[in-house]
Amino acid sequence: MNPAALADLMEATWPPASRVRIGPWTIRDGKGGGKRVSAATADGEWVDEEIVFAEKAMEDLGQTPLFLIREPDVLLDQALQARGYRVVDPVVAYSAPVGQLLDASLSPMAAFAHWPPLAVCFDTWSEGGIGPARWDVMKRVSGPKTAILARTNDRPSGVAFVAAEGNAAMLHALEVAQSARRQGSARNIMHKAAEWAQNNGAESLSLVVTVANSPARALYTSLGMAVTGQYHYRMR
Repeated sequence: MNPAALADLMEATWPPASRVRIGPWTIRDGKGGGKRVSAATADGEWVDEEIVFAEKAMEDLGQTPLFLIREPDVLLDQALQARGYRVVDPVVAYSAPVGQLLDASLSPMAAFAHWPPLAVCFDTWSEGGIGPARWDVMKRVSGPKTAILARTNDRPSGVAFVAAEGNAAMLHALEVAQSARRQGSARNIMHKAAEWAQNNGAESLSLVVTVANSPARALYTSLGMAVTGQYHYRMR
């Protein structure tokens, strides 16, 4: 997946509360929903002196200046570094055809798709630091969407949010309860997410994960998912 397609899929399946164009910049109001929905991007030709316009726009929203740096944004990355911006949360994108991620042997009790999310989904997200502002992001998605709840030993064990746009789907907010980790919940969620994605017209399933999350990256690699992009943030 090319950087532009990945950006469009992320924007559709994990949208900010609002966004505006100010000169070459897209400014997002995340309403506390995290970096992905609050970061500015360069979506046109820019010059160094115009960075202050993006900074002011974010400050006017009550947000700390934050830029999402995609693979083509080398010059912006350098300009922000010169201004004292530090790198935050390098991220890797993974993707695979949904057919590759299906598991016909998956028990319907191991993971199931539903919307709106059950209360236990919100409890599990809360335990992992995924709170109401991020739930609001999920509610804003206008296209097909679902929560995937995993069960281990007859108890809720993990949850994720999945949404589709056109022929692609993206998984977000995967959280496994601390007591249930390394017992297959995340893998089962991935299999069920692929099944839901296929049933909703998607041909691929993508996700993003921080570079530092080695266990999750090992899982996605074991499922045959390929690295299809990367980005990081710059923050003052």
